[in-house]
Amino acid sequence: MRFVHETLPQRVVFASGASPEAVAEEVSLLGARRAMLIASGRAAALADPIAARLPVVLRHEEVVMHVPVEVAGRARTAAAAAEADVVVTVGGGSATGLGKAVAMMTGLPVIAVPTTYAGSEATNVWGLTEGGTKTTGVDDKVLPRSIVYDAGLLTSLPADMSVASGLNALAHCVDSMWGPRADPVDRALAGEGVRALAAGLPVVAADSGAIEGIEQTLYGAYLAAVAFASAGSGLHHKICHVLGGMFDLPHAQTHAVVLPHVLAFNAPSAPEAERRIAAAFGAATAVGGLAALRAEVGAPRALKDYGMPEEGIAKAVAPIMAALPAGNPTLVTEENLTALLRAAWEGERR
Repeated sequence: MRFVHETLPQRVVFASGASPEAVAEEVSLLGARRAMLIASGRAAALADPIAARLPVVLRHEEVVMHVPVEVAGRARTAAAAAEADVVVTVGGGSATGLGKAVAMMTGLPVIAVPTTYAGSEATNVWGLTEGGTKTTGVDDKVLPRSIVYDAGLLTSLPADMSVASGLNALAHCVDSMWGPRADPVDRALAGEGVRALAAGLPVVAADSGAIEGIEQTLYGAYLAAVAFASAGSGLHHKICHVLGGMFDLPHAQTHAVVLPHVLAFNAPSAPEAERRIAAAFGAATAVGGLAALRAEVGAPRALKDYGMPEEGIAKAVAPIMAALPAGNPTLVTEENLTALLRAAWEGERR
């Protein structure tokens, strides 16, 4: 056996019900004295107790999905004007993504406090959207120095959003089984991530305020993101990034819809990964295990339900083909990719 695995340097704090104290400690450990707090208006109530414990010099509320370049530019300008020496993000992937955009150009350290299961907080991947095209890349400057997970901050997340966000995390696990840099460590982390998410999501779907279910789902989402950061972006994420940027689709729901179609597409050509995923679900097959979970939690089904036009199927094929990752288990052609997108658009059951 020969492989190289790189573990990213990051502190991870699980602190249910204690995020204000935990974030304050992380800021203090960095020696920071001028915090820029990024949180949308919708997340203000969650951010307020954290802000009260920090030396905040700027609260920035302009958080936009897919991080448009002009929004990122305004945030960077605001950070510089306030002479911030640390960025604290409170929110989902969009807030974390904006914090990363600031860090990429300023070098400021980021402390992330997630309020969804997006997983961006545990990766060194950034994403920016310009003119309907979402560009992603890797830069160690954007990796948050610390993550503070507080299950109490997710008790108000609606059940349908919890489901979509958790399935987005599950997509990180699946892509990590066959991403361009996937290795045995990634697959082990991803397998445990699938198990934890499959255990936690039904609890959260039934009761979105159940702390035990939230903690299990957060744990799974973190493992998923760590595996994904190492393995790299696979077919699933290449498809979703193109669709999200091109049609301004909601991030989590897009991933939740596309996931079963990519799994069904790749699983026959990746028998070892298929067995690992199936075992993590406790199912006979990976596709069957995911289908059962999706049915239990009431997963999003069709891209057309979230604003993707039917003519977008043909429009998306070329940019996806141009972004294909190396070593995808199943050979991708314009024909089978079109069929996959058509099935996801229509909501065909997998």
